[in-house]
Amino acid sequence: MREKSPELEIRSLLIKPVKCVIIPHKNPDGDALGSSLAINHFLNDKGHKSIIISPNDYPDFLKWMPGESDIVNFKLNTKESKRVINSADLIFTLDFNDLSRVNEIKSHIEKASAKIIMIDHHENPKDFAHIKISKPEIGSTCELVFGLIESIDKDSITAPIASCLYTGIMTDTGSFKYSSTSSNTHRIIAKLIEKGANNSEIHQNIYETSSLNKLKLLGIALKNLKKIDNKPYVYITLSQNELDKCKFKKGDTEGFVNYGLSLKGICLSIIMIENSDEKIIKMSFRSKGNFAVNVLAEKFFNGGGHINAAGGQSADSLLKTEEKLIEILKSLPSEK
Repeated sequence: MREKSPELEIRSLLIKPVKCVIIPHKNPDGDALGSSLAINHFLNDKGHKSIIISPNDYPDFLKWMPGESDIVNFKLNTKESKRVINSADLIFTLDFNDLSRVNEIKSHIEKASAKIIMIDHHENPKDFAHIKISKPEIGSTCELVFGLIESIDKDSITAPIASCLYTGIMTDTGSFKYSSTSSNTHRIIAKLIEKGANNSEIHQNIYETSSLNKLKLLGIALKNLKKIDNKPYVYITLSQNELDKCKFKKGDTEGFVNYGLSLKGICLSIIMIENSDEKIIKMSFRSKGNFAVNVLAEKFFNGGGHINAAGGQSADSLLKTEEKLIEILKSLPSEK
């Protein structure tokens, strides 16, 4: 007898009304919020009681998304968040596959009596969920959520759901330029536009709402860009002092790392951002072709991600982290 697909298992759990909690990863991005909001709309439209609990806040350029104002911030509403998690029948974990990605919520998920459903597209999933939709070859979690919703009820994708899914797919595929963008990605995007996603408006909301301070910070970042001698690698540094001068807000450095890859002949770009509150250097890695930045991030900087997009961090000072990075990059082969 053939085993049920995870989509069928989830469908069977939703036959009668249930209480659901949806949790994206900390510092949620467009894909994490888009997938969470899309599932939340779908569940509530179907008569279930569903709520999103975010581990912390997220950038202002995501706060236009349909249903965003109903998201509960765990840091600001800890007591209520714990109560909701403890009383849930189902917990959906979106766009992450390791409970360390949700900070303090981790212990509450582990203690909860609810069935846990993971929907994610990152490599090396941890074994914490009862049901997994885990497909690292897919460009975004929103694509997986689209498939799940269509498998349950293909006529249930409303304009708000379409807008949320479009946002997540667009942002996690680099506006459809990353190699993970497939012909099926474009077919999904076409359906979402048909269902009411306003592609031009969504693009403007995400990419054309910068503050003057953000553009000034970008200028500093580009001024700080350095190339490794005789190697196709560049990196950017931003100190806490430089962030403070530009009145840094969460999300202001989004996309800065990609500017390095716009240089002719460059296949690797890295940004290092000092965070004095957390006492770490946050790092983002981007690459072209077969340069596996997830391997680089995991091996040297306690991180991981995808082959061409990954994150990491360092507990050293910004200067020491820069020195370590330079040494590592100089030791790498020039051709990738």
